[in-house]
Amino acid sequence: MTSENQELKKAGLKVTLPRVKILQILEKAGDHHLSADDVYRTLLDQGEDVGLATVYRVLTQFETAGLVQRHHFEAGTAVFELEKGDHHDHMICLETGKVIEFVDPVIEKRQHEIAEEHGYDIEEHSLIMYVRPKKK
Repeated sequence: MTSENQELKKAGLKVTLPRVKILQILEKAGDHHLSADDVYRTLLDQGEDVGLATVYRVLTQFETAGLVQRHHFEAGTAVFELEKGDHHDHMICLETGKVIEFVDPVIEKRQHEIAEEHGYDIEEHSLIMYVRPKKK
């Protein structure tokens, strides 16, 4: 049984060709965040006969099953990345749209301190910084 099949079964999803193909595309994307349109275009490029509605439905199923995370970085455009089980934050370049993942222990510590100062524990959080290249 392939690793994709095992992941789908472990997540409680039936193994179907569209699910396997979409999971493979997300795995090959690595640190890149893909929109449903990106996934759909990749499927078309591979000669797969999968509709855009199916791509959206499968990505939503993956999100519900905890296989992917959905992010809304840009106005109205959702992007997806595989759930890796590790926390990281994001920087988005406003000129190129590039998504940079990063981890900073100092930032993480400070966020927890701020929540504590206000009498709270952090259950979940997301930090997104919108950046531009420095002018030389």
